[in-house]
Amino acid sequence: MSKPLFAGTMPALMTPCTPDRKPDFDALVRMGRHLVDVGMSAVVYCGSMGDWPLLTDEERMEGVGRLVKAGLPVVVGTGAQNTARAVAIAAHAKAVGAAGLMLIPRVLSRGSSIAAQRAHFDAVLAAGVDLPSVIYNSPYYGFETKADLFFDLRSRAPHLVGFKEFGGGPALTYAAEHITSGHPDLTLMVGVDTQVFHGYANCGATGAITGIGNALPREILHLVALCEKAAAGDAVARRHALELDKALAVLSSFDEGADLVLYYKHLMVAVGYPEYALHFNASDALSPSQKAHVDRALAQFQAWYASWDGR
Repeated sequence: MSKPLFAGTMPALMTPCTPDRKPDFDALVRMGRHLVDVGMSAVVYCGSMGDWPLLTDEERMEGVGRLVKAGLPVVVGTGAQNTARAVAIAAHAKAVGAAGLMLIPRVLSRGSSIAAQRAHFDAVLAAGVDLPSVIYNSPYYGFETKADLFFDLRSRAPHLVGFKEFGGGPALTYAAEHITSGHPDLTLMVGVDTQVFHGYANCGATGAITGIGNALPREILHLVALCEKAAAGDAVARRHALELDKALAVLSSFDEGADLVLYYKHLMVAVGYPEYALHFNASDALSPSQKAHVDRALAQFQAWYASWDGR
């Protein structure tokens, strides 16, 4: 039996820029290939990390198509200004052979309405019928999908197979308690880097979508492997997982803020990928203090990891 799509560790790919601040799809594909070769199970494209609000639909579709053509398993984010555009993104993903969908709620208009969100999700799921899909639950989108809506949607769309939780510990606990536990065909994905240990060890998560894993893929894969062992009762792995999680805390915390893409692109440059130096908006930039903060945190982590007995 093949492994489910939403089991494993997936980087939320960022979109590198050319000097004229257009998407650099060649660099995007190179990074996707590198991360899968290192051990990531798939890549996610055009979630928050991919700067989807700053790209045209045509640019997003080209990026997806290029990643698929390169033979990479791609999960496509469906965030859009309206339902019709989200449906088009999902339909394109299905047509070109993407592996799955990450469903982002309706934004900007009637975002707090359960009825509007139900209709939005139904339409996107219908456009991507049979593609394994997860709900992307995040407080930053202004709507939280609860168990009753999730199972209502799933009653019409059995390819809705999981839940990506970007909220904090209580939100992951809710998803485990009320949605994914007891359903072997459902997956809980940890969606924020600060909650990997809690998601795996305490909530039964079987997958993670990572931001920091773009810059530190081997270290994040190491953390997930330790967390999986900790969840199975390995006391030594639990101790090591907690140590590694704590050592990553500052770098992981950038995943929770408005400047997450700025921080993680800066980290990509710091670890040797200059194609991530630019942003689509020329005014988007870390302050000198922010740069010094992240540089110090990276240097401290690298020194610690090199000398850590759990390595």
